Amino acid sequence: RRVHGTRERRLWLESVCTACNFRLLFVELICDDPQMVEKNILAVKVNSPDYVNKGKTFAVQDFLGRIEHYAKIYAPLDDTHDSSKSFIKVLNCGEKFVMNRIHGRLQSRVAYFVMNNRIWQRTIYIARAGETESNVEGRIGGDSNLTERGIEFSKKLREFIEGQKLDNLEVWTSHEQASRLTAAHIEEGLADCTQHYKALNELDAGIFDGLTYDEIAAKDPVQFRYRNKDKYHFRYYGGESYQDLVTRLEPIIMELEHGRNVLLVVSQAVARCLLAYFLNKGIDELPYINVPLHTITKLTPTAYGCMEKCYDTGVAAVDTYRPLPDDIVSVTSTIARRMRDRRYNRPVGSALLTIDNDSGNPGAPSTTRAPAIPE
Repeated sequence: RRVHGTRERRLWLESVCTACNFRLLFVELICDDPQMVEKNILAVKVNSPDYVNKGKTFAVQDFLGRIEHYAKIYAPLDDTHDSSKSFIKVLNCGEKFVMNRIHGRLQSRVAYFVMNNRIWQRTIYIARAGETESNVEGRIGGDSNLTERGIEFSKKLREFIEGQKLDNLEVWTSHEQASRLTAAHIEEGLADCTQHYKALNELDAGIFDGLTYDEIAAKDPVQFRYRNKDKYHFRYYGGESYQDLVTRLEPIIMELEHGRNVLLVVSQAVARCLLAYFLNKGIDELPYINVPLHTITKLTPTAYGCMEKCYDTGVAAVDTYRPLPDDIVSVTSTIARRMRDRRYNRPVGSALLTIDNDSGNPGAPSTTRAPAIPE
């Protein structure tokens, strides 16, 4: 990554991108509040790879020196010299935004992401809804009741959250009864507010909703094998693919970037998508992330990644994890490898900012193609 701090450098970059038929968008971050600068250095930069084993005092002094040196040569974007350019200016970590010539869907989505991104410290907890009758029977989808063990987990979840001693906790659930019942005990005195989002509902299995995998294989063996080969892109007849679910969750993820302590009680597929975003997993890994029932994942986003810690509540549950069959070669893995080889990208987080070219055919894979990135 390079910082294009002079007008000459930006003009050069503009000429290179124009020659390659790329549209260019500059993002400028400016912070002139000394207290905010120092707070940011202590919270973020001391954990940078540049300052491993260097100590906080050295990191602060060295980075302030960098800022002073850089300020001597930096030419800010402005309406006079840069009126023809597409740019986003972020002042003092989101106190003010200035946008110029933002065109098209992709640039608008980048602007949406930048405006919703915050550097405030927060903790995100992700737990699957407690064990349900459908889980025990091996059925996908549905909206069944919790089992006795699922009810026990909901009580253990409350005990765990009590022990975390959180301020300003929000609880988010889906509209499905298992999710809401699992979170019900936490709503009583521990959560500042509870939100029920339809966007957090389980992946829609379409005409196969409520069936076991053996029943699906017997009913439509071709589609069953097709999904095994490309689990991320495959869309159930009348339902959704994982790619569709990632798109559906985009507004939820933007809300999570606002910097609040949140507990999400969701289904397995939704948990996978959220974990893939925060842990930077690729589309080939996402459908096979193991999220056991009656466990809690604690995420602490940082500037250079996301710390993950998993907790087992000790409540027994059926194992719903289904790995890729040994006799299947994953098409999704091949697609992901080609994307990386061609530098298309991309983990799930950046997939939120790509352009979908959806075939619209139920049961057929949907396709996404991101623009190439120049060297």
